[in-house]
Amino acid sequence: MSLPLEGYRVADFGWVAAAPIIGGLLADMGAEVIKIESRARWDTSRFTPDNTERNPDKDPWFHCINRGKLSITLNLSKPEAIELSKRLIEKSDVVIENFSPGIMRRYGMDYESLRKLKSDIIMISLSGCGQDGPYSHLVAYGPSLNGLAGLDSMVGYESERVLGMQQAFSDFNGPIHGVFAVLAALYHREKTGEGSYIDLAQVEALVSVIGEGIMEYTMNGRVTGTMGNSHPTMVPHNNYRCKGDDKWISIAIKTAEEWQALCQALDNPEWCNDEKFADPYKRFKNRDELDNLITKWTEQHDPNEAMQIMQAKGVAAIPCMDIEDRYLDTHFSERETFVFVNDSDGDPFVVTNTPFKMSRTQTAVQQAAPKMGEHNNYVFGDILGLDYKEISRLEEDKIIY
Repeated sequence: MSLPLEGYRVADFGWVAAAPIIGGLLADMGAEVIKIESRARWDTSRFTPDNTERNPDKDPWFHCINRGKLSITLNLSKPEAIELSKRLIEKSDVVIENFSPGIMRRYGMDYESLRKLKSDIIMISLSGCGQDGPYSHLVAYGPSLNGLAGLDSMVGYESERVLGMQQAFSDFNGPIHGVFAVLAALYHREKTGEGSYIDLAQVEALVSVIGEGIMEYTMNGRVTGTMGNSHPTMVPHNNYRCKGDDKWISIAIKTAEEWQALCQALDNPEWCNDEKFADPYKRFKNRDELDNLITKWTEQHDPNEAMQIMQAKGVAAIPCMDIEDRYLDTHFSERETFVFVNDSDGDPFVVTNTPFKMSRTQTAVQQAAPKMGEHNNYVFGDILGLDYKEISRLEEDKIIY
């Protein structure tokens, strides 16, 4: 069975997280993804806090987002390295980059320049705020983009100060949009022979996930603020403390039938018939009291037990898993959400599997991430046709570096 992107080549200039994740997913689908990096400016994802060895080739996070790739080293501050990059792009189908706007143009590798080298090239740029506009020059990381997109303003306890997400959500959200865009561009090229340039502003990808807040302001003139775990139309809607140390279960009720199912799961306590909870509006107005009553039941059960009881009645109830819970869960294990891959030294690393499974097309993590510069001889020799002496000279001059 062939992989859907077998035969395609990707030049991956991605740095840190967002763009590398696109490359990793394309590699899962069979593309030959060549990561261009340099010892002159290390990819910091080779040195995350989980890398206890401080070995750039053994970082768990780097293996997770750069799995299945090849690695070459090019010092892009050297003109010869730029020329080698262009030669590689001429033999590629897709270029990925997430430098600040203007950097690729400075290197002479903006889309218009690359089109002259290869007319049907596909290029995707993942900057914080896009390639043009008043904010295009802003330097941003994932957590700061949460604030700019308005996402952070909605995260916090109800009617209290903003807490924010405290994580780089755009580093994951943007690449999922990016993979879809690249696949659409490849499909378009197959149909028309035309390349494409994809300007993906990570902040705009984030805005797309808060549609309810946007519509609330657009249609009603109201600014959605911090709501905790409550929901404007679904009640109950919260995380409820369970038996055990910091164990919780998430419960959400939308319809009258689901409310009756919850009452049945709780053994129909008398308060279920209280007039204060007779309809969704009254339940919403009295949601704090309702949450306390539900908690009295959930505290008597561990999360999985509570889930089994409620799910049996048709209630949307799921344990709030921590990383260990998720890693050891039988469902995620059976579906191979996490898989072990060995690097070229034979050392195992656990990585997240491809997040989609196709009925007739294979997709899977092909291998672990590469060592830095592991494939220099293959790429510069076999693909670009340089001989051993020339490669050695370029290494001595710290062009291949």
